[in-house]
Amino acid sequence: MLLTPKEFQNMNRKELIDALAAKTGSSKADADRALGALLDIISDTLKKGDSLSLVGFGSFEVRKRAARTGRNPKTGEALKIKASKAPAFKAGATLKAAVNSGKK
Repeated sequence: MLLTPKEFQNMNRKELIDALAAKTGSSKADADRALGALLDIISDTLKKGDSLSLVGFGSFEVRKRAARTGRNPKTGEALKIKASKAPAFKAGATLKAAVNSGKK
């Protein structure tokens, strides 16, 4: 079923847990624990600086941002922004195809 623009909505954690429970036939409590465990595993993997790949879905990785000079938008004053690490997600081919064709 394709959605019209007015039907698009953001799914929150509770709705994701409900959908996961319905899709797997498990309880909401089990789905909540499974989702929490998955998010913990992804976070712990990225904290170590490793990447995580789910073939067809995508890859989670840590990208390094170099130190740079920014500007305070209010005053225009130059300021130094420290180097940092940022989590990133790169969609896999199967996910991209599903999104672009409207298929599940």
